[in-house]
Amino acid sequence: MFGLHFLERHEHVLMVGPVGVGKSFLVSALGHAACRAGYSVPFVRADTMLKTLAAVRADYTFDHDMRRFVAPDVLAIDDFGLHKLTAQHSSDLYDVIIGRHRHSSLLMTSNRDIAEWVALFDDPILANSALDRLAHRSHQLVIEGESYRKRTSPHALRLAQ
Repeated sequence: MFGLHFLERHEHVLMVGPVGVGKSFLVSALGHAACRAGYSVPFVRADTMLKTLAAVRADYTFDHDMRRFVAPDVLAIDDFGLHKLTAQHSSDLYDVIIGRHRHSSLLMTSNRDIAEWVALFDDPILANSALDRLAHRSHQLVIEGESYRKRTSPHALRLAQ
């Protein structure tokens, strides 16, 4: 059994582990439970969020679109850290984290260990500031194991027969 008490305290859940171990599934389940409890919970891939924020700078709707990521009760960000962040992406992610700090929760998944996240940012000072805030108010879950996709592939199922 699990609870959503971390949302009342505006804490975060950071799930890390290898590909295919169920991080996205678990974050989706937490998000679904939060929705059923009346919380607003958008789910977005990290690269999609950062591309969206970069694009809206061009049409001068950045503040409006930034609110889409800062205002909800919970924001689920999937697959953080697949790519090194540009200077603009680093700044935008920093703004999202700072905008949500102490006011709302984040659910994040990553294939990278949290210790590797600083190196993904363009600016280490920005990274340390953002990640210090995340770590201070987060539950960090490391999931280990073999990919579920690998175990349930048609090839693996055929071999099991």
